[in-house]
Amino acid sequence: MDDADEQIDLVASVGPLDAVVETLRDVLHRSGALRVAVVVDLPDSSPALVDVGRLTPVEVRIGESIMHLPHAIELEAESLGGEIELRQLPPFEVDAESGQVVGTIGGLDMLADAMRALAELLGGRSVAMAQYQTLTPDVSLTVTARYGEPVLVTLGDAEWELPDR
Repeated sequence: MDDADEQIDLVASVGPLDAVVETLRDVLHRSGALRVAVVVDLPDSSPALVDVGRLTPVEVRIGESIMHLPHAIELEAESLGGEIELRQLPPFEVDAESGQVVGTIGGLDMLADAMRALAELLGGRSVAMAQYQTLTPDVSLTVTARYGEPVLVTLGDAEWELPDR
């Protein structure tokens, strides 16, 4: 089955994952990310993929089930990530071949710490990922973290581990 044949349910809530949706929208808006997504390690269930992009429907996948929520829908949940330090930064200047990232001092570390904190907040083997615009056309900067593992930075098709600090 290709994506065009997948059934997508339009919903007004994803139950216990509403707080995750609120958290990702909060992280997206405070950081200026293009997209924030997590794979949530759910007990007694398949993992859930929650994907929040700018001005796009929120997508939640659990197993074969795909649900969309309007991006701005009000949910009866609060963000879990209010303590995560984030602010919007100017786009980074990047070189995808060398892995060089130039921008606000401490900016990449802040984004890495935020994704690590988000993954830890969600618990288990959850993974958090955020994608940011760069000054290089068609190359985004993606920061991915799983608690207890090195943070990965992806530029285009190339990936690097951030050194521990």
